[in-house]
Amino acid sequence: MTTAQPSSVVGRSGSPQIREILDRARDGARLGEADAIAVIECPADELPALLVAAGTLRDRVKGRVVTYSRKVFLPVTNLCRDRCTYCTFRKDPGEPGAWTMAPAEIAQWSRRGRALGCREALMCLGDKPELAFKEYRETLTRLGAASTIDYVARACAVALEQGLLPHTNAGIMSRDEMVMLRPLNVSMGLMLENVSTRLRGRGQVHQWAPDKDPVVRLRMIAEAGEARIPFTTGILLGIGETPAERAQSLVAIRDLNERYGHIQEVIIQNFRAKPEIAMADAPEPDAMEMARAIATARIVCDFDPGISTDPDSLDLLVVSFISAKKRPSDRAHPCYLKNT
Repeated sequence: MTTAQPSSVVGRSGSPQIREILDRARDGARLGEADAIAVIECPADELPALLVAAGTLRDRVKGRVVTYSRKVFLPVTNLCRDRCTYCTFRKDPGEPGAWTMAPAEIAQWSRRGRALGCREALMCLGDKPELAFKEYRETLTRLGAASTIDYVARACAVALEQGLLPHTNAGIMSRDEMVMLRPLNVSMGLMLENVSTRLRGRGQVHQWAPDKDPVVRLRMIAEAGEARIPFTTGILLGIGETPAERAQSLVAIRDLNERYGHIQEVIIQNFRAKPEIAMADAPEPDAMEMARAIATARIVCDFDPGISTDPDSLDLLVVSFISAKKRPSDRAHPCYLKNT
């Protein structure tokens, strides 16, 4: 934690260290990891200065219009081999609420969404279920699909036929799989969640989730950049990570975009406790934690991404420092335009 002394003028200057970092950020300087950690850990009386600086940068690079994309959520399957202790989505075969969408269902929901004015189809599914479940492998055989990603490609083609633009978030994919999906997708995504390998340890949230290895996730995001695929990623707050690890994760995202220029959106997602999960009694990030993370993302990720978060988690303070997905936005990322 920073040991800077409190400022006598709340919201104006802050400690010399924080003031100097924020001044450099406003001048367009690239912040280092230590800067990012100092900012996200700044004392409470310096938070207003951080928010003002983030708002200034937001106005400069994104303006004050909050955008969103009308989309159809198409959960192709909720079977997943990973067992994250905060997840309410994944199921095992035969468990109540488990499903794999049939092609006719994908077409039906795509048509309904397009009729309601949706422009995007969000393909969301569990990670590598065929590696864990014989029943699902049999389902793929009945559907005539060689793999989950093969079936996702068919789902994307169906959505395109109905006039929607697919965005696929299918968990960990190889470079070849992403390249195969690229002609059928306007963009793809994978939440980094956090760079901390500690969260894979015994008793941690990702102990039983091999696909949440941050090394694997960083590699996939990099390979998407090599393939010039417009990409969405982000971090997850409230799963046992420290503020410093949040900052380090944002720096890692910034560094990947500096290499490849493909990251179009950075999501700041908050954990929500639900009665049916192992983390039912875990505390949720509060509005100030969200504000710190969003403001730090805007200051660190200086490459003009959209910074977005769950609208249900917002209050007026938080909304002031994001450029999230009230105006529809159909702008395509330059990587997509170069791939078409």
